[in-house]
Amino acid sequence: MIKRILPILLLAVTFSGCKLSSVKYAFSGVSLTNGEKTFSVDYFSNKTPFAPNLGSDFTEALKKYLRDRTSLTEVTDNNGDIRFEGQITGFTQRPVDIQRDEVAAQNRLTITIRVKYTNTKDETGKSDFDSSFSHYEDYGIDVNYDAAEPELIKNITDKIIEDVFNKALVNW
Repeated sequence: MIKRILPILLLAVTFSGCKLSSVKYAFSGVSLTNGEKTFSVDYFSNKTPFAPNLGSDFTEALKKYLRDRTSLTEVTDNNGDIRFEGQITGFTQRPVDIQRDEVAAQNRLTITIRVKYTNTKDETGKSDFDSSFSHYEDYGIDVNYDAAEPELIKNITDKIIEDVFNKALVNW
């Protein structure tokens, strides 16, 4: 009986000496170590002539993602402890999967978004970045693009938002 209890007791004593209060962990893998309590997302302007609502849709989707996956409070006017800003810099369609008769079997929609991330609580500035994120979705040549565009854009921006979130807040 003592052989079973002793290892558990040793683990409890070992972990009771660890200082876990300075790091906040969540199931999403978020690691906030500098006392961050707020976030802000500036409007992402669309520098392409396509998808006129993409800037506002991306901005709102990023805000929702942060609200849903962190305990941070949203603030306005780019005054958050962590700040996101940027612009949509690329929106391209091109044929892919060219067949022998030089006809494309599929098309590819690619979206590129530049994101500047600043953590005002990180005095070292090591977590800050200014990077471009890009993803694509392929669709068949028999697909009505106008009908498929909203879902294609949503799938691509969801992937980009996940990449931005992971780079900014998940420190594995």
